[in-house]
Amino acid sequence: MKRIGVLALQGAFAEHIRAVEQLGAEAFEIRQKADLESRPLDGIILPGGESTVMGKLLKELDMFELLQKMILEGMPVMGTCAGLILLAKKISNEGYSHLGTMDITVKRNAYGRQLGSFHTISSLKGIGEIPMTFIRAPFIESVSAEKGVEVLAKVDGNIVAARQRNMLVTAFHPELTQDNSVHRFFLMIKDKN
Repeated sequence: MKRIGVLALQGAFAEHIRAVEQLGAEAFEIRQKADLESRPLDGIILPGGESTVMGKLLKELDMFELLQKMILEGMPVMGTCAGLILLAKKISNEGYSHLGTMDITVKRNAYGRQLGSFHTISSLKGIGEIPMTFIRAPFIESVSAEKGVEVLAKVDGNIVAARQRNMLVTAFHPELTQDNSVHRFFLMIKDKN
């Protein structure tokens, strides 16, 4: 059985745990460094929330470097909304990045504030048509195709899902729908070591 750790510092982590468990995998909360060190993991989910707060907490709880190392060494990771921002090498409307493991440039709050939230149905490569819920969402402005980043979905011309090796990101919240297709897709990503 796959064991998936869900970063539970802030944001919609409970919904990710529910989705993973519905697919027959084990899911648990990652709240401290010991949760990363003491349990065998087959993947990590970085949920939506507030990326600046999450990045700060990762450092304050001394989890940042270990998490970054695990991802760079091939641990499968899925980042949704704020999780996508945490993984991006560049944030176009900020002067910093967080984990910086994925060769993408993102724009925070690209659709505006809460009023810019919306729901649509669109196609994701490898899955097909799925519901997509965007809440103060970022989008991916550019990807590094030469570094192997594959665009998986676009909505209104904006990149909203991508994959690079062991990393899968979505600008939308797959955990907020009853469709577990994105989580199933993530569970099929193999460790690259």
